[in-house]
Amino acid sequence: MIRPPAVCPPVPARVPPAAPAPGPRYGVVYPCSGALADTGRAPVPQALGALIGPARAGVLVLLASPLSTTQLTALTGQGLGSVGRHLRVLLDAGLVRRRRDGRSVLCFRTAAGDGLVRAAG
Repeated sequence: MIRPPAVCPPVPARVPPAAPAPGPRYGVVYPCSGALADTGRAPVPQALGALIGPARAGVLVLLASPLSTTQLTALTGQGLGSVGRHLRVLLDAGLVRRRRDGRSVLCFRTAAGDGLVRAAG
């Protein structure tokens, strides 16, 4: 059995700060892209938000393409429990369906959900 040393190795009491290099600093910035990028997101129609609530309407609008609950949480900024409750209501109303894709469960709008979003927009 190996025992740890009884005394800790010496550590300097104060580490001197690193001095920045003189002159201008440069950096490379890349635009955000991918499934969770906030580009081209359709706005929530005001009438739909008044009918079913703005948070639930936002989830329904985002489901134009199949998304997982985790992706919806990241896109909406809502908590996982809130997104789950919204999905349960939309599933019970027949506006959303779900299917398994490997280890994920993806939710997507049904024809009724598409019609509701189109009618309100």
